[in-house]
Amino acid sequence: MADLRSFVFLDSLQPQLAAYLGTVAKGFLPVAHEASLIVEISPGIEINRVTDIAVKATDVRPGMQIVERLYGMLELHSPSQADVRQAGSAILAALELTEEDRIQPRVLSSQVIKHVDDQQVQLINRSRQGMMLIAQESLFIMEVEPAGYAAFAANEAEKAADINVIDVRMTGAFGRVYLGGEQRDIDVASVAAQKAIESLKGREAKSSRKD
Repeated sequence: MADLRSFVFLDSLQPQLAAYLGTVAKGFLPVAHEASLIVEISPGIEINRVTDIAVKATDVRPGMQIVERLYGMLELHSPSQADVRQAGSAILAALELTEEDRIQPRVLSSQVIKHVDDQQVQLINRSRQGMMLIAQESLFIMEVEPAGYAAFAANEAEKAADINVIDVRMTGAFGRVYLGGEQRDIDVASVAAQKAIESLKGREAKSSRKD
């Protein structure tokens, strides 16, 4: 039986997150303001069956399908929220699960670095997939578990404040969000990201983190 790790609906992809997905997705690329669903399960190989269920159920397009040994992740999207929700319902029905069977996400760490130095900015920009971080801006970093919820946190943060989405790492054991901008905007975005994660309910699960 598949273990449902992440299952989260994004009602409207914000422009920067949609553009970011376009840099990492290898499937059908989303555009701003489409609805999106992110599903993460274990074992990873089962995500192939999840994708099959979703695309046959309704008119949705898969943007990302990542298969790892432990975890598999699917992102799908459509201009129609109803179609995305229908695809999600079909997935849950086929897996004989409910939305409440997902793991309740938790924030493992979060930090704000004020007025980032030029040297650290260069390091971050070398590995980012999204917007550039500018020297003397502030940087917000959040680490979440399971990984799939990182995209939801970034999307809600972008709704709340005028920030730049630097990077969103939404696969693997842990997810990470990197946001840059003026300090006042980072203050608002960090609270929005935290509240987004706290708003999602599910079952408790032991952390897989090895410190």
